[in-house]
Amino acid sequence: MDLSSLKPAAGSVKTHKRIGRGPGSGLGGTSTRGHKGAKSRSGYSKKIGFEGGQMPIQRRLPKFGFKNINRVEYAPVNLSTLQSLAEAKSLTRIAKADLIEAGLVGKNDLVKILGNGTLSLKLEVEANAFSKSAEAAIIAQGGSAVKL
Repeated sequence: MDLSSLKPAAGSVKTHKRIGRGPGSGLGGTSTRGHKGAKSRSGYSKKIGFEGGQMPIQRRLPKFGFKNINRVEYAPVNLSTLQSLAEAKSLTRIAKADLIEAGLVGKNDLVKILGNGTLSLKLEVEANAFSKSAEAAIIAQGGSAVKL
């Protein structure tokens, strides 16, 4: 067996229809496109959302909502996560770099510490923002919440 003897499987290759090659072919004339209309023309491409000339739904429905361009998004980190991270790596000070290294937040994220879970260690935590309950829980254990 060599490359010159290879053939595709029987019935897998079909010859394509040669349309628009005159009336003798049986596929001349309108070339299977029918009479008139946009689809019969050359260069036709259906636009996304086109409804045959009817006013498209995205133009019939009213615009709504509001995007606040000044919105600040924070990556949330719970107290329970800080507790488990501190225990696993035996940390007393958790900086943003530690959270990035642990894969909890991205390097460009702003970090907010939330009060979900319990904290039993004295920790010094650095973050961009703290919820009131998280800050209270950290201070109650004798730690400190440092805002960046």
